[in-house]
Amino acid sequence: MNLPSLLLQLLNGLQLAMLLFLLAVGLSIVFGLMNFINLAHGTLYMVGAFVGLSVARATGSFWAALAAAPVAAAVIGAVFYALLLRRMQAESPMKQVLVTFGLIFVGIDSVRWIWGEYDDTIPAPRFLGGSVHLLGAVYPSYRLFIIALGLSLALLLYLGLERTRLGAVVRAGVDDRVMAAALGVNVDLAFFAVFCLGCALAGLAGVAAAPVLQVYPGMDMAILIPTLIVVVVGGPGRLAGAFWGAILVGMAETFGAVFIPDFSSFMIYAVMALVVLLRPRGLLPARHSA
Repeated sequence: MNLPSLLLQLLNGLQLAMLLFLLAVGLSIVFGLMNFINLAHGTLYMVGAFVGLSVARATGSFWAALAAAPVAAAVIGAVFYALLLRRMQAESPMKQVLVTFGLIFVGIDSVRWIWGEYDDTIPAPRFLGGSVHLLGAVYPSYRLFIIALGLSLALLLYLGLERTRLGAVVRAGVDDRVMAAALGVNVDLAFFAVFCLGCALAGLAGVAAAPVLQVYPGMDMAILIPTLIVVVVGGPGRLAGAFWGAILVGMAETFGAVFIPDFSSFMIYAVMALVVLLRPRGLLPARHSA
């Protein structure tokens, strides 16, 4: 593999990693904060993509779709939290899995009923429709935009979690929920805010992925397993864990498809198994995570 080919695969892996990070970070923090397994998180990714598709068709603007989808996903997530998640919080993990897994199929059928059964895509902005020459390699500008978007949001989330009161509350709740509540911290409100933020990021990821991937009912199922693997590999409850877990899984899947195509689908599972054997709690878990 020459330098241009290597650079292309590195960028492809990084682009996939940033999409996985946008999905996994909310799921990871929610699981770390409340020990709640929300398999329906990917449904918000799908809903965000379809809402963005409708907005893009109505306005002709990709940026309007990029702004509207996170808001719609956050609102749907807030309703979901108020009606169901709060009540399921104290239930067993098996009940949580069954209920949220059922919501996946509710979401798929709802999307089919509203938007129909078809594949579509959202056109990228015109000025991002070309390619960029990098060290002899030609790479689509829009994929570089996804990388820049993911890295920028990772930096903003890091500053928000490390430099703000909300971030301190979230970290305290993840590390020791009982002690944080005893000190007067409203962990439930912090969880609600983080949950809505995670939902918004899932909707944003749906629109960001739409010009690259197809928008179709069931697209959440295709992304759910890699997202869960990112959470397991990185360790639940930590932003850094979600970020580096996404990098590792994205690179493993990309380079696996290049070097061992016959076993490419096996690579991310092999990475997960190796990490679990060496570090059962993940690469960078919260202190209390099991």
